[in-house]
Formats: sequence, structure tokens, C-alpha cells
Amino acid sequence: MYIRQATIQDIEQLIPLFDGYRVFYRKTTDLEGARAFLSERLTKKDSTIYIAFAKPVLSGVEVADSNKAVGFTQLYPIFSSVSMEPMYILNDLFIDPDYRGQGIGQSLITTVKDLCRKEHQKGIVIQTEVTNPAQHLYERLGFKKDPDLHYFWATK
Repeated sequence: MYIRQATIQDIEQLIPLFDGYRVFYRKTTDLEGARAFLSERLTKKDSTIYIAFAKPVLSGVEVADSNKAVGFTQLYPIFSSVSMEPMYILNDLFIDPDYRGQGIGQSLITTVKDLCRKEHQKGIVIQTEVTNPAQHLYERLGFKKDPDLHYFWATK
């Protein structure tokens, strides 16, 4: 497995992962919407996306295609006025169900933490549903629940 920052050339591999992420959150599949959204993020460079690739293993034998994207995470820059520091919100993290339990999520988060340290960011906020089982991963990797993040206003 290897991880790198995604570029617009990765769009075709990202679309099904992003769509799978949205379907996980009970949204209707929308491949064209995913294409438009991701294309805009990558073109405008207003988010950072990391993509994980793996060599699938079947019965102990590696499959030749090592360019299969199996997971991604997407970060958005935000700022803390109180501390006057930049930070990231990790809004998206998704691993192909066939590849879960192999440490890919942990590796993606480690990559994000490394970026955060390198850029001297304050930290990382994770936005997720309270029922998301990935919370155990986040807590294991040192994330703490923040009781101050409880409000949201929506236009619809």
C-alpha cells in the first residue's frame, strides 16, 4: 500500500470512493455530482486529498494491479481565531469495504498528522456522525471528543 496526494489525474479512481463515502452517509449515489465536486476541489486547490493504493492479495498471491485506489481522505483548511492558528478539518475518510481492517485508515490519518506537523498547523478537527464506528480508530490515534463542537446551522 502507498499513499500520495491526489491530483486531477486521479479523478476516475476517486469518484467511486467518494460516492461510496456519500452512500455510507445515506446519500443517493451520484457519480456525476461526485465528479463535479471533486474536480472543483482539485482544480481550485481548496482541499487536500490523499489517496491510498494497495496491492490486493488473494489467497496469499499479490494481484498484478497495484494501481487500485482503496481509500481516501479529504481535508479543508480552517482557522482558529482564539489561538490565531491554522488547522484542518478532516471531513472525509473512506476505505473500500473490501480493504478495511488492513490499517489503511490509520495510514491515511498518520499522513494527515505528518502534513499538519510539517505545516505547523494547530491540529485536526474530525467531523463525523456520533454513530460512526471509525470513532474508535480516531480515539486510538489520539483524537479527543470536543464538547464545544455541538452546533450547526443549515440553510435547508
